[in-house]
Amino acid sequence: MPVSTTDPAPPRVVHCGAVAKSDLLERLATAGVELNDYARTLFGSDGFVTSGEAFTLSIVETSPAGLGLTSSMTLPRIVDAAIARGLRPCPLELGPHLRLQYLDQVERPIVEPQGRNRAPLGSLTVVSAPLIDEDDFPKGFYLRRIDGTPWLRGYRCSMEFEWQPDDRLVFQAD
Repeated sequence: MPVSTTDPAPPRVVHCGAVAKSDLLERLATAGVELNDYARTLFGSDGFVTSGEAFTLSIVETSPAGLGLTSSMTLPRIVDAAIARGLRPCPLELGPHLRLQYLDQVERPIVEPQGRNRAPLGSLTVVSAPLIDEDDFPKGFYLRRIDGTPWLRGYRCSMEFEWQPDDRLVFQAD
């Protein structure tokens, strides 16, 4: 799923479910996917459950700007804009399945310092409902490629965190 030149990108289908968390972790390791500590925290949470049934999701990659938001905006406002366009947050388990089905993610070289409090350049954040409404607990997953290695990373932020208009986000299409 390369970054599109149109925003939002056309919907894509991702196969999910029917895989236990421990098996997902094993599949990620076998595929050479690295996890950060926040991703491991999400996997270790009792709130992160996987579906016993296989299912497919239609997803859309877009940005806040693609949703009509031209300035930095909080995730609740971004989600409201997405819902108004027929999109919705994804189940948390989409992140690992999407990572496994999108191993050829393009790596975006970092040519300048990024600074804190910003989604990493070249990352793709899977928008999902937080498991725990605490700023110190990871909110969800994002995909990134670093030095040729695919990563599934968890991230933390407050609900007041402002996402940039060009940040890349994944939503479930209705």
